Amino acid sequence: MALIQDGWFREVNKFWPGQCMSLKVEKILFHEKSEFQDVLIFKSTDHGNVLVLDGVIQCTERDEFSYQEMITHVPLCSHPNPENVLVIGGGDGGVVREILKHDCVKTVTQCEIDGLVIDMCKKYLPKMACQYDNPKLTQHVGDGFKFMKEHPNSFDVIITDSSDPEGPAEALFEKPYYELMKKALKPNGIICSQGECLWLHLKLIKNMKDFCESVFPRVGYSYTTIPTYPSGQIGFILCSLNENTDFKEPERVLSEDEVEKMNLRYYNSAIHRSSFVLPEFARKVLEK
Repeated sequence: MALIQDGWFREVNKFWPGQCMSLKVEKILFHEKSEFQDVLIFKSTDHGNVLVLDGVIQCTERDEFSYQEMITHVPLCSHPNPENVLVIGGGDGGVVREILKHDCVKTVTQCEIDGLVIDMCKKYLPKMACQYDNPKLTQHVGDGFKFMKEHPNSFDVIITDSSDPEGPAEALFEKPYYELMKKALKPNGIICSQGECLWLHLKLIKNMKDFCESVFPRVGYSYTTIPTYPSGQIGFILCSLNENTDFKEPERVLSEDEVEKMNLRYYNSAIHRSSFVLPEFARKVLEK
């Protein structure tokens, strides 16, 4: 709450020194410290309801779709038949919502460590949490590490929708976590994880991409634009157990009718391809 001054929320954080995103606050809807993190939800004047964890914006109703669609549909459309999907994190429900737009998906399992986030997003972000009552979904409130150890060779796609690498999410950016995901995948399985910002975290992204290439035969880095994330950009680390996977070319190409039926507002197959085209400063580092 100290980050709200004169009616404005300010996202001040060591991961983006010297800059911050500010949003004008209309009304505080919820604020409580859970066992794991500080949870704040407020209604903004121009971006709808906003979820903030430990002082960092996780989503706003105005632009959340660009992140949710890309972290979901890029990996799912890179797999020929994703039937069983695991989500680590994603308590706001946006990734679950997008996964269930694919008719081929038979089961979605979500592991979110903080049940308070799930409960409050059902109440204050219902357009994101709208599929939480879907019979294809099984939720586990608890540790995703423990869950994956108990479910080897179980999932076609694993999506890690995490916050930044501090607090409960810190271990999700380290090599042992990726090795654990590999064991939880079925043959030819694919993972996609939140991969930070090219403008701010290129060294971290390079380190992640390097250790991923020591674990998986195919690794790619994709990104999307989203105004309320630091520097307006966020990326995704993608890995496949299938050495023939070409992330830059979707395995399943969506028609215009399918894009319309799925109510997609950002993702299409052309965006899928172009999201792997890196600006030169990043390409020199990541594709060296």
